[in-house]
Amino acid sequence: MQQFTRYLCCFVLGACVALSLSISSSEQAYQKSIYHDADFPLLVDIIDTIETYYVDKVDRETLINAAIKGIFDKLDPYSGFLNKEGYQALNDANRGEYFGFGFEVATDDGQITIVTPFKHYPAERAGIEAGDKIIKFNDTPVDEANYQSVLTEIRFHSTHNYAIKLTLKKASSHQEYVLTLLPDFVYIQSLESYILEDDIGYIHLTSFQEDATQAIIEQAKKWQDNDLKGIILDVRNNPGGLLEQAISIADLFLEQGKIVSTNGRFFDANEDYYASGQSIFNNIPMAVLINKGSASASEVLAAALQENNRALIFGETSFGKGTVQSIIPMLGHSNAVKLTIANYSTPNGNNIHHKGITPDREIKISAVTDHTNMPIIVPQNLIELNYDQQVASAIAWIDGR
Repeated sequence: MQQFTRYLCCFVLGACVALSLSISSSEQAYQKSIYHDADFPLLVDIIDTIETYYVDKVDRETLINAAIKGIFDKLDPYSGFLNKEGYQALNDANRGEYFGFGFEVATDDGQITIVTPFKHYPAERAGIEAGDKIIKFNDTPVDEANYQSVLTEIRFHSTHNYAIKLTLKKASSHQEYVLTLLPDFVYIQSLESYILEDDIGYIHLTSFQEDATQAIIEQAKKWQDNDLKGIILDVRNNPGGLLEQAISIADLFLEQGKIVSTNGRFFDANEDYYASGQSIFNNIPMAVLINKGSASASEVLAAALQENNRALIFGETSFGKGTVQSIIPMLGHSNAVKLTIANYSTPNGNNIHHKGITPDREIKISAVTDHTNMPIIVPQNLIELNYDQQVASAIAWIDGR
């Protein structure tokens, strides 16, 4: 079972969804009457009994938190309780800023895998790469029994500005290495963009935060006087974000067709989303780059463009997260519940959960370190693109159209 989590203060948003939830008052009343009359008094009685008679002193808050944890342990790993700090951190992440170590992780059967180390921030500066696995936290081995506690501890250290010691295993060589990270303020821009050779527009979409769609619209305005030959949309190592942003960005590039379908037990979780018909860059070829770090909202966008024949997909099979979460604030508290409310399927009805999206052109990237003879006035990110096999393949395909 895989879990996807963004570690801000070390908590994160995998594919948090902007689906509105509006439970009818009658349903709420019915649910409350059942559980209030039956199970809730039993739970209170158990907590009272432990608090009164247990051999060691256990405060009530600890018992309540343990009960909450027990509830979510029975659900999927994407669902969870957000305390005040976690809820605030998640809201900050949606705005593209938080205090943390600058990486996002996924969990699979008790293993913690780095999905995205954000450029220029502590994890990336220390040499952590996508696919590396955390095998020890502060010298404690990570396993299926304690990985959730480890994630909680990472968040705690981030929130309180404490350093963490990690032992990781390289994805490529399986070699172990040890490092210490200090948290820092992380600011994530929604996109980076360049005009590449042969007048090809390149957009690197780093996250699906609140301003992502608007950032692409603004970039399109800047390029409206350029005679672009094609567009490359790069969502590699983009772990997701707000579903509404993925849908609206797909809508920007599609003249027609279904974008995504969601289905769940609650009526508001069932929806088909279609393109509105007002698109940009619609007369030029488009390539999308994905890899194993492309997850959730990235996969919604890539699948919509691929299955509507709008873009050719280059790279590696994506992460494979096909569920939808909603953030539900708790009335009278500063807390919230992050709850899986739906599964989603691609325009052709495919469920990509634990499978990922298969690219049309599979290209495994290899590192190139020879940057000699490059113009010194070229930005470093553009230099890296010149040595990127997946970008080069996309350029060659566009040139050949």
